[in-house]
Amino acid sequence: MGKKLDALLGRGFKPSKFKSVISVAISRLSVFKNQRLARCNLARSDVVQLLQLGHHDRALLRVEQVMKEQNMLDVFGILEGYCNLLAERIHLIEQERDCPDELKEAVSGLIFASSRCGDFPELQEIRAIFVSRYGKEFAARAIELRNNCGVNTTIIQKLSTKQPDLQSRRNVLNEIAAENGIALQLHETSVSATNENLDGGKNHGQPQLDPKGKATNLAGLGDDGFSDSPNTRKKYKDVADAAQAAFESAAHAAAAARAAMELSRSDFPDPDDHSSPDNRRKTVFDIRT
Repeated sequence: MGKKLDALLGRGFKPSKFKSVISVAISRLSVFKNQRLARCNLARSDVVQLLQLGHHDRALLRVEQVMKEQNMLDVFGILEGYCNLLAERIHLIEQERDCPDELKEAVSGLIFASSRCGDFPELQEIRAIFVSRYGKEFAARAIELRNNCGVNTTIIQKLSTKQPDLQSRRNVLNEIAAENGIALQLHETSVSATNENLDGGKNHGQPQLDPKGKATNLAGLGDDGFSDSPNTRKKYKDVADAAQAAFESAAHAAAAARAAMELSRSDFPDPDDHSSPDNRRKTVFDIRT
Protein backbone atom coordinates (compact mmCIF):
# COMPACT_ATOMS: atom_id res chain seq x y z
CA MET A 1 0.00 0.00 0.00
CA GLY A 2 2.86 2.36 0.83
CA LYS A 3 4.54 1.92 -2.54
CA LYS A 4 1.23 2.40 -4.37
CA LEU A 5 0.64 5.62 -2.45
CA ASP A 6 4.11 6.85 -3.35
CA ALA A 7 3.41 6.15 -6.99
CA LEU A 8 0.12 8.04 -6.84
CA LEU A 9 1.79 11.01 -5.16
CA GLY A 10 4.69 10.98 -7.62
CA ARG A 11 7.17 10.09 -4.90
CA GLY A 12 8.46 6.88 -6.40
CA PHE A 13 12.04 6.05 -5.45
CA LYS A 14 14.28 4.07 -7.77
CA PRO A 15 17.31 2.73 -5.88
CA SER A 16 19.28 1.91 -9.04
CA LYS A 17 18.93 5.44 -10.41
CA PHE A 18 19.78 6.99 -7.05
CA LYS A 19 22.85 4.81 -6.63
CA SER A 20 24.03 5.75 -10.13
CA VAL A 21 23.64 9.48 -9.43
CA ILE A 22 25.41 9.15 -6.08
CA SER A 23 28.30 7.30 -7.74
CA VAL A 24 28.79 10.03 -10.35
CA ALA A 25 28.53 12.70 -7.64
CA ILE A 26 31.30 11.04 -5.63
CA SER A 27 33.52 10.97 -8.73
CA ARG A 28 32.87 14.65 -9.43
CA LEU A 29 33.57 15.54 -5.80
CA SER A 30 36.95 13.85 -6.09
CA VAL A 31 37.77 16.09 -9.07
CA PHE A 32 36.56 19.20 -7.24
CA LYS A 33 38.67 18.34 -4.20
CA ASN A 34 41.81 18.01 -6.33
CA GLN A 35 41.12 21.34 -8.01
CA ARG A 36 40.55 23.14 -4.72
CA LEU A 37 43.60 21.55 -3.16
CA ALA A 38 45.77 22.82 -6.01
CA ARG A 39 44.32 26.32 -5.71
CA CYS A 40 44.69 26.30 -1.94
CA ASN A 41 48.34 25.23 -2.17
CA LEU A 42 49.00 27.97 -4.73
CA ALA A 43 47.44 30.60 -2.49
CA ARG A 44 49.45 29.38 0.51
CA SER A 45 52.61 29.52 -1.61
CA ASP A 46 51.82 33.15 -2.47
CA VAL A 47 51.39 33.96 1.22
CA VAL A 48 54.73 32.33 2.08
CA GLN A 49 56.47 34.26 -0.68
CA LEU A 50 55.00 37.56 0.51
CA LEU A 51 56.08 36.80 4.07
CA GLN A 52 59.61 35.99 2.94
CA LEU A 53 59.77 39.29 1.04
CA GLY A 54 58.63 41.12 4.15
CA HIS A 55 55.24 42.11 2.75
CA HIS A 56 53.37 40.87 5.79
CA ASP A 57 50.41 43.21 5.41
CA ARG A 58 49.86 42.09 1.82
CA ALA A 59 50.12 38.50 2.99
CA LEU A 60 47.24 39.20 5.38
CA LEU A 61 45.10 40.09 2.38
CA ARG A 62 46.13 37.03 0.39
CA VAL A 63 45.42 34.68 3.28
CA GLU A 64 41.70 35.29 2.76
CA GLN A 65 41.93 33.34 -0.51
CA VAL A 66 43.62 30.50 1.36
CA MET A 67 40.71 30.38 3.79
CA LYS A 68 38.15 30.42 0.98
CA GLU A 69 39.78 27.51 -0.86
CA GLN A 70 40.24 25.54 2.36
CA ASN A 71 36.58 26.02 3.28
CA MET A 72 35.40 24.66 -0.06
CA LEU A 73 37.86 21.78 0.20
CA ASP A 74 36.37 20.91 3.60
CA VAL A 75 32.81 21.20 2.24
CA PHE A 76 33.53 18.81 -0.61
CA GLY A 77 35.00 16.36 1.89
CA ILE A 78 31.84 16.54 4.01
CA LEU A 79 29.58 16.08 0.96
CA GLU A 80 31.62 13.08 -0.14
CA GLY A 81 31.06 11.51 3.27
CA TYR A 82 27.32 12.16 2.99
CA CYS A 83 27.17 10.52 -0.43
CA ASN A 84 29.03 7.44 0.78
CA LEU A 85 26.67 7.14 3.75
CA LEU A 86 23.57 7.35 1.57
CA ALA A 87 24.98 4.85 -0.89
CA GLU A 88 25.35 2.37 1.98
CA ARG A 89 21.86 3.07 3.42
CA ILE A 90 19.76 3.13 0.26
CA HIS A 91 17.50 0.47 1.74
CA LEU A 92 16.44 2.87 4.52
CA ILE A 93 15.44 5.51 1.98
CA GLU A 94 13.51 2.90 0.04
CA GLN A 95 11.71 1.45 3.06
CA GLU A 96 10.74 4.62 4.93
CA ARG A 97 8.64 7.38 3.44
CA ASP A 98 9.92 9.89 6.01
CA CYS A 99 13.58 10.79 6.18
CA PRO A 100 15.29 8.51 8.75
CA ASP A 101 16.84 10.37 11.67
CA GLU A 102 20.26 8.83 11.04
CA LEU A 103 20.22 10.16 7.45
CA LYS A 104 18.65 13.54 8.11
CA GLU A 105 21.95 15.42 8.38
CA ALA A 106 23.29 13.90 5.17
CA VAL A 107 20.08 14.48 3.20
CA SER A 108 19.58 18.02 4.51
CA GLY A 109 23.25 18.86 4.00
CA LEU A 110 23.18 17.79 0.35
CA ILE A 111 19.99 19.76 -0.29
CA PHE A 112 21.45 22.85 1.39
CA ALA A 113 24.71 22.57 -0.56
CA SER A 114 22.83 22.20 -3.84
CA SER A 115 21.62 25.80 -3.45
CA ARG A 116 25.17 27.08 -2.75
CA CYS A 117 27.38 25.02 -5.08
CA GLY A 118 27.05 25.86 -8.74
CA ASP A 119 28.15 23.72 -11.69
CA PHE A 120 27.26 20.50 -9.91
CA PRO A 121 24.46 18.83 -11.92
CA GLU A 122 24.52 15.57 -9.93
CA LEU A 123 23.86 17.49 -6.73
CA GLN A 124 20.82 19.06 -8.36
CA GLU A 125 19.59 15.61 -9.36
CA ILE A 126 20.00 14.34 -5.80
CA ARG A 127 18.04 17.33 -4.53
CA ALA A 128 15.23 16.61 -7.02
CA ILE A 129 15.06 12.99 -5.86
CA PHE A 130 14.77 14.03 -2.23
CA VAL A 131 12.14 16.66 -3.04
CA SER A 132 10.14 13.97 -4.79
CA ARG A 133 10.64 11.55 -1.92
CA TYR A 134 10.19 13.79 1.14
CA GLY A 135 8.31 16.78 -0.24
CA LYS A 136 9.04 20.43 -1.02
CA GLU A 137 8.55 21.52 2.58
CA PHE A 138 11.37 19.26 3.76
CA ALA A 139 13.71 20.69 1.11
CA ALA A 140 12.68 24.29 1.84
CA ARG A 141 13.43 23.79 5.54
CA ALA A 142 17.00 22.76 4.69
CA ILE A 143 17.61 25.44 2.06
CA GLU A 144 16.25 28.27 4.21
CA LEU A 145 17.83 26.89 7.40
CA ARG A 146 14.61 26.81 9.36
CA ASN A 147 14.27 25.30 12.82
CA ASN A 148 15.10 21.61 12.98
CA CYS A 149 16.45 21.71 9.43
CA GLY A 150 19.14 19.13 10.23
CA VAL A 151 21.96 20.95 8.38
CA ASN A 152 25.32 20.72 10.13
CA THR A 153 26.57 24.08 11.43
CA THR A 154 30.05 23.42 10.04
CA ILE A 155 28.86 23.26 6.46
CA ILE A 156 26.72 26.37 7.03
CA GLN A 157 29.73 28.36 8.23
CA LYS A 158 32.05 27.14 5.48
CA LEU A 159 29.54 27.95 2.73
CA SER A 160 28.84 31.39 4.16
CA THR A 161 29.63 34.35 1.89
CA LYS A 162 30.59 36.51 4.87
CA GLN A 163 34.20 37.68 4.84
CA PRO A 164 36.39 36.25 7.60
CA ASP A 165 37.13 38.62 10.45
CA LEU A 166 40.56 40.06 11.18
CA GLN A 167 41.35 37.67 14.02
CA SER A 168 40.57 34.60 11.88
CA ARG A 169 42.83 35.85 9.12
CA ARG A 170 45.63 36.58 11.56
CA ASN A 171 45.32 33.10 13.06
CA VAL A 172 45.73 31.46 9.65
CA LEU A 173 48.62 33.79 8.80
CA ASN A 174 50.33 32.94 12.09
CA GLU A 175 49.90 29.25 11.31
CA ILE A 176 51.44 29.57 7.84
CA ALA A 177 54.30 31.69 9.18
CA ALA A 178 55.03 29.19 11.96
CA GLU A 179 55.03 26.27 9.51
CA ASN A 180 57.68 28.01 7.43
CA GLY A 181 59.76 29.40 10.31
CA ILE A 182 58.96 33.03 9.55
CA ALA A 183 58.71 35.68 12.26
CA LEU A 184 55.47 37.51 11.69
CA GLN A 185 55.56 41.30 11.88
CA LEU A 186 52.33 43.18 11.31
CA HIS A 187 51.97 46.92 11.73
CA GLU A 188 48.89 47.70 13.77
CA THR A 189 48.05 50.76 11.68
CA SER A 190 48.32 48.78 8.46
CA VAL A 191 46.24 45.97 9.90
CA SER A 192 43.54 48.42 10.92
CA ALA A 193 43.52 50.01 7.47
CA THR A 194 43.38 46.58 5.84
CA ASN A 195 40.48 45.56 8.02
CA GLU A 196 38.62 48.78 7.25
CA ASN A 197 39.08 48.26 3.51
CA LEU A 198 37.80 44.67 3.70
CA ASP A 199 34.78 45.82 5.68
CA GLY A 200 33.82 48.12 2.83
CA GLY A 201 35.04 51.39 4.37
CA LYS A 202 32.24 51.60 6.89
CA ASN A 203 33.86 54.55 8.72
CA HIS A 204 34.51 56.57 5.57
CA GLY A 205 33.32 60.12 5.96
CA GLN A 206 32.34 59.67 9.61
CA PRO A 207 32.85 62.60 11.96
CA GLN A 208 36.12 62.78 13.86
CA LEU A 209 36.75 64.49 17.18
CA ASP A 210 39.19 67.37 17.43
CA PRO A 211 41.35 67.91 20.58
CA LYS A 212 38.54 69.97 22.12
CA GLY A 213 36.03 67.20 21.55
CA LYS A 214 34.18 68.96 18.75
CA ALA A 215 33.05 66.79 15.85
CA THR A 216 34.69 67.50 12.51
CA ASN A 217 34.82 65.48 9.33
CA LEU A 218 37.91 64.08 7.61
CA ALA A 219 38.41 67.25 5.58
CA GLY A 220 38.62 69.39 8.71
CA LEU A 221 35.14 70.84 8.25
CA GLY A 222 32.59 71.50 10.94
CA ASP A 223 29.71 69.23 11.70
CA ASP A 224 27.51 71.26 9.32
CA GLY A 225 29.80 70.48 6.37
CA PHE A 226 31.28 74.04 6.08
CA SER A 227 34.58 75.51 7.11
CA ASP A 228 34.78 76.73 10.69
CA SER A 229 37.53 79.31 10.06
CA PRO A 230 37.19 82.89 11.44
CA ASN A 231 36.75 84.31 7.92
CA THR A 232 33.59 82.31 7.40
CA ARG A 233 32.04 83.34 10.72
CA LYS A 234 31.37 86.90 9.47
CA LYS A 235 28.01 88.19 10.66
CA TYR A 236 25.51 89.72 8.21
CA LYS A 237 22.62 92.04 9.03
CA ASP A 238 20.04 89.99 7.16
CA VAL A 239 19.57 87.49 4.33
CA ALA A 240 19.71 90.20 1.65
CA ASP A 241 23.04 91.45 3.00
CA ALA A 242 24.48 87.94 2.88
CA ALA A 243 23.14 87.38 -0.64
CA GLN A 244 24.67 90.67 -1.85
CA ALA A 245 28.04 89.67 -0.37
CA ALA A 246 27.83 86.34 -2.11
CA PHE A 247 27.02 88.03 -5.43
CA GLU A 248 29.98 90.42 -5.13
CA SER A 249 32.28 87.52 -4.28
CA ALA A 250 31.10 85.60 -7.34
CA ALA A 251 31.60 88.67 -9.53
CA HIS A 252 35.19 89.09 -8.30
CA ALA A 253 35.84 85.40 -8.95
CA ALA A 254 34.50 85.69 -12.51
CA ALA A 255 36.64 88.77 -13.20
CA ALA A 256 39.71 86.99 -11.84
CA ALA A 257 39.03 84.01 -14.09
CA ARG A 258 38.77 86.24 -17.17
CA ALA A 259 41.99 88.02 -16.20
CA ALA A 260 43.79 84.70 -15.77
CA MET A 261 42.64 83.64 -19.24
CA GLU A 262 43.93 86.85 -20.81
CA LEU A 263 47.24 86.54 -18.96
CA SER A 264 47.69 83.03 -20.29
CA ARG A 265 47.09 84.34 -23.81
CA SER A 266 49.64 87.10 -23.30
CA ASP A 267 52.24 84.55 -22.23
CA PHE A 268 51.71 82.59 -25.45
CA PRO A 269 50.99 85.23 -28.14
CA ASP A 270 49.14 84.28 -31.28
CA PRO A 271 51.56 84.29 -34.29
CA ASP A 272 48.92 86.18 -36.30
CA ASP A 273 48.45 88.81 -33.56
CA HIS A 274 50.77 91.77 -34.38
CA SER A 275 49.65 94.02 -31.58
CA SER A 276 52.34 95.15 -29.19
CA PRO A 277 52.84 93.50 -25.78
CA ASP A 278 52.08 96.83 -24.13
CA ASN A 279 48.66 96.97 -25.74
CA ARG A 280 47.88 93.40 -24.61
CA ARG A 281 48.93 94.14 -21.03
CA LYS A 282 46.81 97.30 -21.09
CA THR A 283 43.80 95.29 -22.21
CA VAL A 284 44.28 92.82 -19.41
CA PHE A 285 44.61 95.68 -16.92
CA ASP A 286 41.37 97.21 -18.16
CA ILE A 287 39.54 93.90 -17.74
CA ARG A 288 40.78 93.40 -14.18
CA THR A 289 39.72 96.87 -13.18
